[in-house]
Amino acid sequence: MNIEPEKSNVRPATSSLVPEAVARHQAPLLRYATRLLGGDAERARDVVQDTFIRLMAQPAGQVDGHVAEWLFTVCRNRAHDVSRKEGRMKRFEEGQAERLTAAEPLPGRTLERAEQHAAVLRLIDQLPHNQQEVVRLKFQNGFSYQEISRITSLSVTNVGFILHTAIKALRQGMAAQPE
Repeated sequence: MNIEPEKSNVRPATSSLVPEAVARHQAPLLRYATRLLGGDAERARDVVQDTFIRLMAQPAGQVDGHVAEWLFTVCRNRAHDVSRKEGRMKRFEEGQAERLTAAEPLPGRTLERAEQHAAVLRLIDQLPHNQQEVVRLKFQNGFSYQEISRITSLSVTNVGFILHTAIKALRQGMAAQPE
């Protein structure tokens, strides 16, 4: 007794259905997905490719007669999935990932900071003596207004005013520095 496997009327979607669907619907799907994804053609190509991969996995009988609707529905759902996923993730601007992942500062950054530090110190040296003293006590030694008040015999309010005036002068001096 020869038993042959039961033949199915379900033909795989990879026969002529997929090549015909790609030829006919790829361009409209790309336009549609690009619009759904805010103009991002790269992500749209990925979504459309995934749509056709899913078509290949479908039994032909499930999509015959409504291939276009099926493709656009799957494409739409995939585009929304991608948007939701990427909406939860923050996209990096050009070069931002390198700045965040670099263990060491960019090559010129250390030199730039050293130059800025030296410029600030030069500007502090140009401040009146009482402003220099308050700025150094606050920023170089980390004292609070109350502690600076006790050290200098100035009122806390006067310390705040002197510090405010000094910082304003330093900002103006830094803004006037050549780049």
